[in-house]
Amino acid sequence: MDVLGSFLLSILAGHNRYAHMTSLLSDRVNSKLLGMNKVVSDDSARRALKKIDEAAEDLKTYEYAVLVTSLTHEVLTISQFYRDRADCENVFDEMKNQWGWGGFVTQDIKRCRLMARMIALIYNWWNLFVRLAVPDKHLEAITSRPLLLHGVGKLVHHGGKQTLTITHSHGRRQDVMAAYRRMSRFFSQLKRIAPQLSPIECWYRILSEAVKKYLKGRQLHPPDALASLA
Repeated sequence: MDVLGSFLLSILAGHNRYAHMTSLLSDRVNSKLLGMNKVVSDDSARRALKKIDEAAEDLKTYEYAVLVTSLTHEVLTISQFYRDRADCENVFDEMKNQWGWGGFVTQDIKRCRLMARMIALIYNWWNLFVRLAVPDKHLEAITSRPLLLHGVGKLVHHGGKQTLTITHSHGRRQDVMAAYRRMSRFFSQLKRIAPQLSPIECWYRILSEAVKKYLKGRQLHPPDALASLA
């Protein structure tokens, strides 16, 4: 738990070297919120990755095909195709230059693969979180990190409850406060009905809220289970 939490915090902070994790050792708020005992050192993180058995992770493999053709469409249509392709490339550019996808390098290819997978997963999680905060557009990490991460947090325990106070110095702090309130209302509503839902149904509610711009009010639902063939 401490190792995975340390990687999560490091990747979210935009680190691209194991040594950068030492800057998190003094964090006493995020580690507690994640249920961690402490942030581990960079040496401990590297050793932990080396012990992971990739064969036991049940990873999916994919095949990709590229089709090359001579288009006969008009120029404006081809321009749209080019823009769509550029949008896909922007994701890879963002992951390499703002998420350390080309970082955390060692001479051990297994650890490099594991870090690349973790960064891709946390990139997806962060984008969904940012969509909950700012549902109308995609914000790259260079914008969303200062907006939603660079605050000073204080965690207080009193009467069996935890109270988190965030002090923000961003110029758009009013927008940040409005985003946090919007997310707080959503999760408060979800918490009230969560006992009636399965974990996967809760996730679908969160996904529906995060991408509601594209769903236009529709609610995502888990696919129906296939009938047994036996």
